Parts: sequence; structure tokens; C-alpha cells
Amino acid sequence: MSRLAIRPATIADLAALRAVFDAAYAQARADIADLPDVTGGLADDLVQQTCFAALWDGAIVGGLVLGLHGDHAHLVNVAVSPDHGGRGVAKALIGAAEDACRAAGLHELRLATHVKMPQNVAIYGRLGWIETGRDDRKVMMVKRLTTDKGAT
Repeated sequence: MSRLAIRPATIADLAALRAVFDAAYAQARADIADLPDVTGGLADDLVQQTCFAALWDGAIVGGLVLGLHGDHAHLVNVAVSPDHGGRGVAKALIGAAEDACRAAGLHELRLATHVKMPQNVAIYGRLGWIETGRDDRKVMMVKRLTTDKGAT
């Protein structure tokens, strides 16, 4: 049986998710001066957006914020505790987001990541995302979804 579970996140998860997001972004905050705040609006997100928590043996080790916007969705933020990286947590969270989009009848998922975080671009690329543009701060990406979970 898998040690990983994904479930909807609630406001009761705020402290644990804030700790995960802070830990996940600690190095990036040290390296990237213009990195946007990643936890400031988390309480509002948990109430207003579609959010998921990743649990490893019952403890929250990851989180994802998804905004549903009419004809598409926006992956607002995803973070995994550094000590749980490489275990498929981000992939599982993104899979849950894709499932939520399909359930809402949406066929496109968008995101923006910081241009100084090329590892994110590489990870998303391996998961089927396509770069659609970039500027001096952001790399924009999209993933087109089909109704078949296995296809993109």
C-alpha cells in the first residue's frame, strides 16, 4: 500500500501547508530577489480556490492551489517538502489538479513559473506541459487535457 495520499485541503491545514510552502521555497527565496510571496494569500486560497494536500504516512508534505477560471484552470502554486522530493508527490498533486479540471469540464491547465527556476520548467516538461512564452521574470506553460486520464 502506498504511503502517499492526496486529499482536498481545508483551512484546518493552513499551518502545515504554510510550513511546507516555506520550506519548499526557502532556497529559491534566498536566490531570487523578485520571487513573489508564496504563502501570504494561502488562507484565502484554502477558502476560495481548489486546493489539495499531499500526505505521507498521514503528515502533510505537499500542497497545490488550483484556480478554476471559466474555460481553463491555473495552477497557482505547488510545493513539496524538500525531504519528500523525488517521491512522486508533485506528480500526484498535479494529477489531482488535472482530475479536478476534467471533472469541471476544463481542457486546459496553465501555469507560470519563475524564469530563474529552470528545474520547474524541466519537471513540468516531463509531465507533458508545453512552454508558451516567457519574459524577464516568468515562463508560461500549458497542458491540454483530454477526457481520457492517460492521454494529454
